[in-house]
Amino acid sequence: MALFSAVSLCPLCMLLFFFFSTSSSAKLNHVTDSPSLSFPLTSLPLSTAKPANSNPKLRTLSSSSYSVKSSFKYSMALVVTLPIGTPPQQQQMVLDTGSQLSWIQCHNKTPPTASFDPSLSSSFYVLPCTHPLCKPRVPDFTLPTTCDQNRLCHYSYFYADGTYAEGNLVREKISFSPSQTTPPLVLGCATHSGDARGILGMNLGRFSLPSQAKITKFSYCVPARQSAPGNLPTGSFYLGNNPNSPRFRYVNMLTFSPSQRMPNLDPLAYTLPMQGIRIGGRKLDIQPSVFRPNAGGSGQTMLDSGSEFTFLVDAAYDRVREEVNRAVGNRIKKGYVYGGVADLCFDSDAAAIGRLIGDVVFEFERGVEIVVPKERVLAYVGGGVHCVGIGRSERLGTASNIIGNFHQQNLWVEFDLANRRVGFGEADCSRLAK
Repeated sequence: MALFSAVSLCPLCMLLFFFFSTSSSAKLNHVTDSPSLSFPLTSLPLSTAKPANSNPKLRTLSSSSYSVKSSFKYSMALVVTLPIGTPPQQQQMVLDTGSQLSWIQCHNKTPPTASFDPSLSSSFYVLPCTHPLCKPRVPDFTLPTTCDQNRLCHYSYFYADGTYAEGNLVREKISFSPSQTTPPLVLGCATHSGDARGILGMNLGRFSLPSQAKITKFSYCVPARQSAPGNLPTGSFYLGNNPNSPRFRYVNMLTFSPSQRMPNLDPLAYTLPMQGIRIGGRKLDIQPSVFRPNAGGSGQTMLDSGSEFTFLVDAAYDRVREEVNRAVGNRIKKGYVYGGVADLCFDSDAAAIGRLIGDVVFEFERGVEIVVPKERVLAYVGGGVHCVGIGRSERLGTASNIIGNFHQQNLWVEFDLANRRVGFGEADCSRLAK
């Protein structure tokens, strides 16, 4: 999920295996050989008191490998439910590789099960304004933090999709069992937000979960989306080594030094060297340079689990639109724009339209590809309307190419931070989660 304002510490051999649930908001073998724990997925004044002394029987996850197992449902966002605090309170959070700061709900405007109650956690600690992390213009913040009227560290996040979150920076633990917990993590405790869920920030920033918990590898498997009402499909999420990774094909990430500051570049995003696009077997006339950042940073291609659809800059989107129009003729729904971003939409037979368009393939270096079969080219958006899951970046207010979760279905996506690469592997993600 692209940020307009943002506020991450790497290598712990911590193996955490999750199954994640996803709900609305933008391709392997079943694993049985890893030990695991199971837990269900599904405002008071903030105290500045320091956390209580640690329980001597409590084991902090630092260097030992083990797995934790959970489950999630998917429709348009990847939503994990994590046990936060001591004792743990279940919190729903959108797994977002495009965000840095993780934050939870700390107000009572949502149902009680969705909001975190700081007074019930002995490990909760609010950062005061005097804390070093609250000093203005910390490099990872696109907007500085401020002091609120209680002299507590205040943050504000505004996302490209129009949602927002603001509140206080705090330290809190993720406690997976009475004897297993993470170190205290810097989180946002949102007192005002535009969503009922929090965010699990997974990008390259120093306040992201991987950086703070020293996780060097994580992966997820997004199941195929269902358009018919009923039970939502279930996917899988690993923190640590994925036993399926020998089957993955990897592409190196593009990395940027601190001196490469460009106005339209997000140096904390997972940037991939995309080479081109094929639709229905036809290679589109798009120069590879369109998918790479120019001198101003425009054209960066990032992998973002927090974005539902894929977005392309004009030079790429115009070629996609031309090819879809050539394939389907005058069947495009005229004057219709879904969500203000998607205008390749149809109200006729989706299966027939998909066959006319054909498979969509995103090409990367080293022959790595993301193949979207024709059966999943169109997304059902309601009212009998289906849309190609690709929008124009300009409509989103960004100059980047963004590959969203709609085009990551039935696909293992692994982020190997130690080796600066991303791996892909086809899978039946719903079957894996059973």
